[in-house]
Amino acid sequence: MRILVVGAGATGGYFGAQLQQAGRDVTFLVRARRADVLRQRGLRITGLGTDTVLTPRLLTAADVDGHYDVVLVSVKATALPAALDDVAAAVGPRTTVIPFLNGLAHMDVLNERFGQDAVLGGVVRVLTTLDADGDIVRLGALAEIVIGEQRGGTSQRVAQIAEVLSGAGFDLSVSPDIRAAMWHKWVFISTLGALNTLVRGSVGDAMAAPGGDRLGPRIAAEAAAVAAAAGYPVPKQTLDTVRAFLTRSGSADTASLYRDLVAGQPTEAEQIFGDLTARARALGVPTPLLDAATVALRVHEQRLERQDTIEAVASPPAR
Repeated sequence: MRILVVGAGATGGYFGAQLQQAGRDVTFLVRARRADVLRQRGLRITGLGTDTVLTPRLLTAADVDGHYDVVLVSVKATALPAALDDVAAAVGPRTTVIPFLNGLAHMDVLNERFGQDAVLGGVVRVLTTLDADGDIVRLGALAEIVIGEQRGGTSQRVAQIAEVLSGAGFDLSVSPDIRAAMWHKWVFISTLGALNTLVRGSVGDAMAAPGGDRLGPRIAAEAAAVAAAAGYPVPKQTLDTVRAFLTRSGSADTASLYRDLVAGQPTEAEQIFGDLTARARALGVPTPLLDAATVALRVHEQRLERQDTIEAVASPPAR
């Protein structure tokens, strides 16, 4: 089964590397700049006391060599439109597309582009980041993928894909209700991201401040209320786990969105927060803390846009 991983960043690069090490037929579709880094340094994974360096098979959009059986889409939401243009030639009538993005808005985009029957739902949980050299750094042992049919239930197609993805150094499972799984992850990442954004720090920083121990659970309650109103209530045990994660004293945990924020990079503000709070308003669910985080992130995005405009005016293209 030919597997194409779209993106070789902290998520796609990690899972693609694990699959390659397990002997799967894996190719990475990347932009030219990322391809240069990977050709020079290799696909490097560090952290947790082990280092791995692989020579990945790389393609850029101009080099796509036919249709693939499975396409794993692992890019930031802000890069999705360009990525879909790049990967279009690799998606044929028998290709299955599995996205590993946050939130749910991307599902409508993928369904419109490739057809709902071609697209599975997907959830990934992994603690990785990219360092200044473009290497993947593991921050924790968690690494899992969940896949499933959008319409629910199980299928032979999903079972076959799960067999290929299994046994590659990470947990792989099939959900008969993948949309619920996606909603439940959305509750977690929006809660963690909002907490980090509002306190401008880690879970431990929040816990160290008077009253900070109550903030995470309150945000989680808002996000869970939206999920419940949408028809995907979060099980009590799952919500208890989220609350426990958000109230760990001394924890250095932060969301990837927050790390992008403090690095002065674009964030998935609209994918994770804008869409969630819009759904909350449509469902009549009050979300004051999530709204506050959304506005804070939108201010950040507007500053970046103004900066880009100023730089473009100051440095007009050569004629």
